[in-house]
Amino acid sequence: MSSYFSKYKLALGLSISLLSAGAAANHSWNNYHWARTANPVNLQVIDSVTPDWQQQLNDTLSEWSSSNVLNLAITSADDSSRTRKRCPAVTGQIRVCNAAYGNNGWLGLATIGLDSNGHIDQGTSKMNDSYSSYWQDPAEKNHVMCQEVGHVFGLGHTSEDGSSQGTCMDYSSDPNSQWPNQHDYQMLSDIYSHLDSYNSYDDGSSSGGGTCHGKKCKMRGNIPMGVRVHSDSRHETWVASRPDGGLWIHHVLLVPQDGSHQH
Repeated sequence: MSSYFSKYKLALGLSISLLSAGAAANHSWNNYHWARTANPVNLQVIDSVTPDWQQQLNDTLSEWSSSNVLNLAITSADDSSRTRKRCPAVTGQIRVCNAAYGNNGWLGLATIGLDSNGHIDQGTSKMNDSYSSYWQDPAEKNHVMCQEVGHVFGLGHTSEDGSSQGTCMDYSSDPNSQWPNQHDYQMLSDIYSHLDSYNSYDDGSSSGGGTCHGKKCKMRGNIPMGVRVHSDSRHETWVASRPDGGLWIHHVLLVPQDGSHQH
């Protein structure tokens, strides 16, 4: 219990420090990253999106793979209604989903699982079809998809005041903010500049996430939201403990309160 609260306080403190940085040059999300013994990180992506989101997913993975530290590939697909609604996490991989999650106040939800060493070892990105009016513009879909996937690599926002930095990681409605920019790629290079002693992603070997296969790797039921550690008009951050000593961290993209299509 004490270990969890220590990690909870750390997550809370880091969230506050990141938010106070505003539109600073560093937009790492608390320095969260996947553990790896070499670059690039060859992340397996589970495709759980419907055909009307397929192009956005394909383009998002292609754009992020332009980074010199990431190599993303769809290795399996399950777009059944039940799977998309649950969007279960899988150890060592990321899953991207869309579904009508309800009029619950959020457009997108990015979740990362942290192992007991604080490294990302799984992630999910959800797009909420219940707010269909936001998805009429393809640029809106590109922006949100790109941003929610960007969070599972350990990236935060470049701005949270509606200003544009020409990247999907800002909160603007600028048509030029649909995809990563060079600053995002440099930020990823900085985050992943040091190597680790193991791989937390599924590399298919016995030395990392690849040791976990099949149903035992999936999160049973819904991932708990836990405790809200930050809330403002644009996003929320939630933290929950995991039985293995790790944490779940949720980044919630809220529906703009003024009705504008800003991310």
